[in-house]
Amino acid sequence: MKKAFVQLHIAILLAGFTGVLGRLISINEGLLVWYRMFFAAITLVIMGLITKKVSLRFHKSFFPLIVIGFIIALHWVFFYGSIKYSNVSVGLVCFSSIGFFSSVIEPFVLKRRIDLIEVVLGIAVMLGVYMIFHFANDYKLGIVFGIISSFLAALFTVLNKLMVGKHNPETISFYELGGGWVTLTFFLPVYFQFFPVETYLPTIPDLLWLIVLSLFCTVLAFNLSIRSLQKISPFTVNLSYNLEPVYGIALAFLIYEEHRELGISFYFGMAIIFLTVLVQTFRSWVKKS
Repeated sequence: MKKAFVQLHIAILLAGFTGVLGRLISINEGLLVWYRMFFAAITLVIMGLITKKVSLRFHKSFFPLIVIGFIIALHWVFFYGSIKYSNVSVGLVCFSSIGFFSSVIEPFVLKRRIDLIEVVLGIAVMLGVYMIFHFANDYKLGIVFGIISSFLAALFTVLNKLMVGKHNPETISFYELGGGWVTLTFFLPVYFQFFPVETYLPTIPDLLWLIVLSLFCTVLAFNLSIRSLQKISPFTVNLSYNLEPVYGIALAFLIYEEHRELGISFYFGMAIIFLTVLVQTFRSWVKKS
């Protein structure tokens, strides 16, 4: 159990860098995700050939992984869209509503009773998000994208809980990221009709940051997150990921000085979100001990 929590929080720390990198990389959010998943899938193929842990021979049981991969791809597109149409802090805080969506989705997908405490904690997170949005009226499109991203993140995490007992983490990572890349390839022409781009090729600096994003913040973080699901509930994983804004916003403060744009309501909201993570982590720890 302790190892699972360590794996989870390393994954969250790595994920905290994605927002900063999303603003740093200049290409459109759809292309950013396309390149991110492409490099990640190639890395996993190489790892699979070396370690023999990835099943490269396709089987019909892998089809649900491809569907989940497309949900992940859409989540990332809306996540980076949220950052690019607002800022890193707003985009990351939108992600905090994942706990609310998870408390609603998980009981239906996993066929368990609704936990009222989880619902209350999820609502508390939404209250924190509302307080933070109080200062962000100019970022409406970014906020909408962020909420959509959060819903999709909660959905794919819950669905992944169904997959962890059927396949090893390496195989899940490969077919979800690879499948997400393939399905996103067909989706992007539609997306570009609404959000056109001027160039399809990244610059050299963009390319270098995309590789960092793919290897560390995608392949490594994704694998650790899936491994943690073997011991921890999807709700706890999703709620713990509310710490991602804490890490990411701290980096945004240091690098982009976004703290100049934030008021006192932002810090009250962050305090509420952080408290809900501590409460649910403690509840999960007590249940498993």
